Amino acid sequence: LGEGFTLFLTFLFYTSYHLSRKPISIVKSELHKNCSTLIRPPNLNGTDNETWCDWAPFDQDNYQTLFGAVDNSFLVAYAVGMFFSGIFGERVPLRYYLTTGMLLSGLFTCLFGLGFYWNIHSIWYYAFVQAMNGLVQTTGWPAVVACVGNWFGKGKRGFIMGVWNSHTSVGNILGSLIAGIFVSSAWGMSFIVPGIIIASTGILCFFFLVEKPEDVGCSPPQHHGVMEFSLCLLFAKLVSYTFLYWLPLYISNVAHFDPKEAGDMSTLFDVGGIVGGVVAGLVSDQTGGRASTCCVMLIVAAPMLFLYNHIGQYSLATTIGMLLVCGALVNGPYALITTAVSADLGTHESLSGNSRALSTVTAIIDGTGSIGAALGPLLAGVISPTGWNNVFFMLITADILACLLVQCIWKVFRPCYSLILKLIQ
Repeated sequence: LGEGFTLFLTFLFYTSYHLSRKPISIVKSELHKNCSTLIRPPNLNGTDNETWCDWAPFDQDNYQTLFGAVDNSFLVAYAVGMFFSGIFGERVPLRYYLTTGMLLSGLFTCLFGLGFYWNIHSIWYYAFVQAMNGLVQTTGWPAVVACVGNWFGKGKRGFIMGVWNSHTSVGNILGSLIAGIFVSSAWGMSFIVPGIIIASTGILCFFFLVEKPEDVGCSPPQHHGVMEFSLCLLFAKLVSYTFLYWLPLYISNVAHFDPKEAGDMSTLFDVGGIVGGVVAGLVSDQTGGRASTCCVMLIVAAPMLFLYNHIGQYSLATTIGMLLVCGALVNGPYALITTAVSADLGTHESLSGNSRALSTVTAIIDGTGSIGAALGPLLAGVISPTGWNNVFFMLITADILACLLVQCIWKVFRPCYSLILKLIQ
């Protein structure tokens, strides 16, 4: 009962984290759109007929670069903060740590949306709010993985965490749908509502989260940790987060959907991600090979990304099918690496049962991956003006590099991780 309750709560908590990250990708196509297709109100001031419907400062020709800057304000802060987050997570009760993080994340998410009502048009405001949100959101991942790692042993960890990690996709789906409700009428509410939701789950965390089984008189799980890899997460996360931040805009531009329709369609990528995460975890449990499971999925993902870019918009059925397949193949390895592999490392026998170190190990792994998460949307913002084909070539290259890293470079960096584990003891 305690295990199931902990799974449910941590699932709910990290769903809210991702739910609050998603609105920016939905709102982009509302902040800058094709004004020539709309009827201009007769009483509107200004003379620019091409950008009258856009939200400054994103009404300029370099709007894609500005979007990339806003994305990276969050992602760079997230990547940097993640390396320190695990250290704090070890020393502060996880219940307080998560509660504080979710309340602050709700605040900064709402502040972004309030820019609509306060009529703010400064890129520095939006970049600063996103940077602060990126920092406080680093409280989430190390803490929830540490909680789950405290309650579960290694036996079925791949499958359990594959199912549990669907919170990422569920959060993205809910965030897209909620943001889509308001995007065309009052895009500020696309941020404010998710901000209120994550703050509310923070209050729930404070009253109900049980950090470890010993706190309620239950026996701790038996850990048999296995030293595995995960540096390919950098490139896997690069691909995943580029889709997270740019897929709705791509669908809107290429398939000519309106912002709400593009946002709704993009959720299919996350639906595929749920299936991919579960399948990856189940297969890795049965075969005992985390690396081989990731590698096979990454190999198949490369041609699927190529096909999606070239034939994915031919028909509605093709779009749906390709989004589901690409979502499963891209997010499957990402889910496996950030959950089961992280937990395997954090409960490794060399830590002598110090399961709290799982927070630090998770932060190191996800911090490394977050560098890729920052690079992907940044590169997409720089490359997309030259054509979407080039963006997909970048994604395919990153996917191939992730596959090569998982098989080769881990052998080089294994001693580095061994040293890190010894230092944590």
